[in-house]
Amino acid sequence: MTKKVAIIGAGPSGLAQLRAFQSAKENGEKVPEIVCFEKQSNWGGLWNYSWRTGLDEYGEPVHGSMYRYLWSNGPKEGLEFADYSFEEHFGKQIASYPPRAVLFDYIQGRVNKAGVRDWIRFNTAVRDVTFDNGKFTVKVHDLPNDKIYTEEFDNVIVASGILALQMSHILMVLKVFQVAFYMHMTLETH
Repeated sequence: MTKKVAIIGAGPSGLAQLRAFQSAKENGEKVPEIVCFEKQSNWGGLWNYSWRTGLDEYGEPVHGSMYRYLWSNGPKEGLEFADYSFEEHFGKQIASYPPRAVLFDYIQGRVNKAGVRDWIRFNTAVRDVTFDNGKFTVKVHDLPNDKIYTEEFDNVIVASGILALQMSHILMVLKVFQVAFYMHMTLETH
């Protein structure tokens, strides 16, 4: 039986996961069935700029930590995909600290090249993930059709970004897996 893996989020981290599975498949490895859930109508996570603030057309909170004319605060050399350079994408060298639109174009170019868009269910928000009897049950909300349904998975990769998770969800995960979490403060669960 083929394993089934859910990826939550199609920002840079989720897209990197999709790209890794695509690369493995391209190299002849057996890969599980992949389903990526993305709340937005397009990939790119925070790099996918939206003019909206507050709530979107479905009543979902809009991520708002980017603005239209933001420039990267880290050099592109630290953000570059190992198998797809900025120079390959743009056909020339670019500045080390590119604007948001340039980074989004680069990310989009890499995943377009990989052909993983069909693995993503856009406008689909994950509402809950539970684990029982060796399986994960993922409860999702198809926003355009206002339909809530569940699916079972063997594994779940949470790539929604730390800013997308509420602290209560982080603490719940830490309690379930009994780990210590280090960020700006240390939260320990025993």
